[in-house]
Amino acid sequence: MSTTEKRQLVVTAHPRLSLKKQCSSLGISRSLIYYKPRGESVLNEQLMKHIDRYFLLHPDYGVERMTDYLNLDLGFRVNVKRVRRLYRIMNLKTIYAQPKTTHHDPDRYVFPYLLRNLDVTRPNQVWQTDITYIPMFRGFMYMAAIIDVYSRKILGWSISNSMTSKWCKELLEDTIRIHGKPEIHNSDQGTQYTSKVYIEALKANTIQISMDGRGRALDNIYIERFWRTIKQEKIYLNPPNGGVDLYQQVKEYIHFYNAERRHTQIGKIPPDEKYFEHKKTG
Repeated sequence: MSTTEKRQLVVTAHPRLSLKKQCSSLGISRSLIYYKPRGESVLNEQLMKHIDRYFLLHPDYGVERMTDYLNLDLGFRVNVKRVRRLYRIMNLKTIYAQPKTTHHDPDRYVFPYLLRNLDVTRPNQVWQTDITYIPMFRGFMYMAAIIDVYSRKILGWSISNSMTSKWCKELLEDTIRIHGKPEIHNSDQGTQYTSKVYIEALKANTIQISMDGRGRALDNIYIERFWRTIKQEKIYLNPPNGGVDLYQQVKEYIHFYNAERRHTQIGKIPPDEKYFEHKKTG
């Protein structure tokens, strides 16, 4: 049973079983039920919304350039230290080559990038995954998603108020349970994806592991394009008022994105058609 299916079994006003006991019995976190947004100061939330919109258009803007934009173009008075902290909270990774160091973290597993010049010809050949910051009417949350590179279909997604390796692992396992496993899994070098618990889940399913180069977000370009699409076409137009509202908005949009929205790069057909068409004829 997937995490989503388990979540749907929970009864928030059960006459005998507390929410804690229900979640414990099902093996899920209570945070998945509440969808409670994280909060920052009013100023920080304003800054984060401006940063998010501008970074989508200019992913090469590092902390110092973004600080200049906020101060000189928008009239804020903030320092680099504050903006750097917000970049970390928002999980933003600037596109530029970062210097290599000799530092080795034994708890991080890093693998080479396998997609360069690869001809992707079938569904489930390559999956890409990532996490993004989602601005709310008040506060913010995170969204993780897995996209099939061949069809551009969103195979799995999840909402959380924290970015943990366990959360990402649960999404991966739920997606494999529903769609089968990919041949290659591609991600950035974020701590969630380089953690022991996540790498072990990939290895247990004999999946080839590919990771973006440091400072090369365009290596994961298909999921990055999806983030821009869902924010510009849904989130920015109607900022979610609470976690449940966000969940419903994302659910509705992904159904539209997969089943109805035509994509020029896959022959002007929806991702579902591309994904299942090949499976029927393959």
